Amino acid sequence: MTDFVGLAEEIAREAGEMLLAKRPANPEVVQTKSSPTDVVTALDRASEELIRARIMSARPEDRVLGEEGGDTPGSSGVRWIVDPIDGTVNFLYGLPDWAVSIAVEVDGRIVAGVVNAVPRGEMFTAALGSGAVLKKDGLAVERLRCNSGVPLGQALVGTGFGYASGRRAVQGEVVAAVLPRVRDIRRGGSCALDLCSVASGRLDAYYERGVNYWDWAAAGLIAGEAGARIGGLHGTAPNSELTLCASPGLFEELHDLLVPLDPLRD
Repeated sequence: MTDFVGLAEEIAREAGEMLLAKRPANPEVVQTKSSPTDVVTALDRASEELIRARIMSARPEDRVLGEEGGDTPGSSGVRWIVDPIDGTVNFLYGLPDWAVSIAVEVDGRIVAGVVNAVPRGEMFTAALGSGAVLKKDGLAVERLRCNSGVPLGQALVGTGFGYASGRRAVQGEVVAAVLPRVRDIRRGGSCALDLCSVASGRLDAYYERGVNYWDWAAAGLIAGEAGARIGGLHGTAPNSELTLCASPGLFEELHDLLVPLDPLRD
């Protein structure tokens, strides 16, 4: 079987090195998407172009879905899911919580995921059925396992916020209701890294409205292979409406806390 993890890791590392080398002191915003705060930099595009070129060089018949370049056709049954910079605003401001995220989907199922947390020098990887690993300096340093047995009241919970003001207002109401019921809330600014933090035990749980497939495809597999459950509300798969992740038991507690808050009402 193709070593999708190895290839994805090699490409994510090259993209990360390029981003570190070329990041100016003040990266320029070249486009806004859903709102003036939802930005794209020239290096988002450059990173995705590099990743696409490397994939096509190695596997020219594969499809690629990228945040900036959309879905390109292929005939192999393999699709690569690419977020060239997850956490672009952090990247723009020089904050460390951003990553290159690459997943591989075969016949509609994610089988490999790599999240390169570039400023941290950490690479999170997983292959379906083979567990998840954290690497530093290219070496496997630990097999990942999410925290288990944590009750909701003692859970450190990550979340994020959308770009539209109306959605943010609702998300503020929801998090205000969640906060008294948990240990504390963290907002890192990268869905991929939040999910990897659940996988590595740095967070107990995570939920967010408005994340896209490329945000969670790789990291969702990593979290799942580390023992976490990832999904949406009412038994659905993770989706842009709402994505939750936590160990079994805590997942259900957080889900049941969120449902009556009507987090999808914006």
